[in-house]
Amino acid sequence: MKKIFPVITFLILISLLGLIFFQFLWLQTAKKIKQKQFTENVIRATAQAASELVEGNLLVPQGKLPRISLGNSRIPQELLKPSVMQRFTIEEIRAIIKRALANNYLLNVNFEFAITQNSLLGDRLESDHFFQCYMDSLNHMRHIIPLMPPSGSVFENLAREEFLVIIVPNEKVIVLRELRWFIFGAVLFTLIITTAFYLTIRTLLRQKKLSEIKSDFINNMTHEFKTPLATISLAVDALKNEKVYSDAEKIKYYTGIIKDENRRMNKQVESILQAALLDKQRVELNLKPFDAHQLIQTALNNVSLPIAERGGVLEVNFNADHHTILADEVHFTNLVNNLLDNAIKYSGDNLHIKLSTSNAGKMLKIKIEDEGIGMTKETLHRIFEKFYRAHTGNIHNVKGFGLGLSYVKTMIDAHNGTIKAESAPGKGSAFTLLIPTA
Repeated sequence: MKKIFPVITFLILISLLGLIFFQFLWLQTAKKIKQKQFTENVIRATAQAASELVEGNLLVPQGKLPRISLGNSRIPQELLKPSVMQRFTIEEIRAIIKRALANNYLLNVNFEFAITQNSLLGDRLESDHFFQCYMDSLNHMRHIIPLMPPSGSVFENLAREEFLVIIVPNEKVIVLRELRWFIFGAVLFTLIITTAFYLTIRTLLRQKKLSEIKSDFINNMTHEFKTPLATISLAVDALKNEKVYSDAEKIKYYTGIIKDENRRMNKQVESILQAALLDKQRVELNLKPFDAHQLIQTALNNVSLPIAERGGVLEVNFNADHHTILADEVHFTNLVNNLLDNAIKYSGDNLHIKLSTSNAGKMLKIKIEDEGIGMTKETLHRIFEKFYRAHTGNIHNVKGFGLGLSYVKTMIDAHNGTIKAESAPGKGSAFTLLIPTA
């Protein structure tokens, strides 16, 4: 698992980066193609509009056609040099250009236009914002085409030199807008794949962590059961000794050892079964109004003997005025007992435990403090995880499966309360419980 995990992570990462890179190249290519297609459509539309303007300008009223074959006949100047600017209004030119754009699949496209002579410095007929767009040539492309009569026309050499100029503002923006669904789809599926990659790595890390926890649990369980079994085996061997048969005190002593070790094993089995029930959410609390001080006192009675044997100090201060809570008698006593048991385990030689109660609004506040070895920040963040056990260095008498604090957290949540842990290495630990008062 340790070797294959980095390989899997690397392969997935390379695949993801490659997919993003080729999607980017594909979008770039699609943008270039779309922009080229758009420009060609505008050029075709400009040519069509110019052709229509020229043809419309050559439709001179019947009876006024010039007779160019007559040498000295006088021909009206406006007929010899027809002008698009004079022939069409701005709105007529706009309609012609709009129709030409629509014929080339460019619907609802904003445009500005002008009919000019020779250059923009000469006379011109233009739309409202044409000159502004023309000057901003970096952002807008200009499409210019001459308005010349067709070859062979009677006006071929007599027509004025005019140009049709069409500007479509923000062509790049229009192209990107047409590609928006492709861009949206690419981004969306990239995000989906990235999320799937993240969840895959997270799951692998979690599985790796669970595997380590399982190994630790099996090691702890083996150690916890091996010690009492070895003690029971030695006690049974001692009972087989003929000298013990005649000594009732020794028989009583060895059978007592067997019973104590058997009780210890049963307690460990019950802890494991209890954790399994909590996993399946099959524990049902029997909530009733109880005096929290009485329940806490019951837990204190259970730990008073171990504390006395180690010459420790237990300081109790019941300062809460309102201490009636809705609780399950067994589970509430157990969770307080677990916290006190932890304080004893991790106190080392300096066993000094403080337990106090007070009121915080409508909550009963229970605080359990010790002056033990304390915890690091990493341990503090993980102490309520199931099967997690802090590294205790050279302290080898701390035993268990890492289920105690997980059970405490579950029970506190079931009682609609909260628990907070504070600690620092070498300075002890403090657990603060808040339980709603009845």
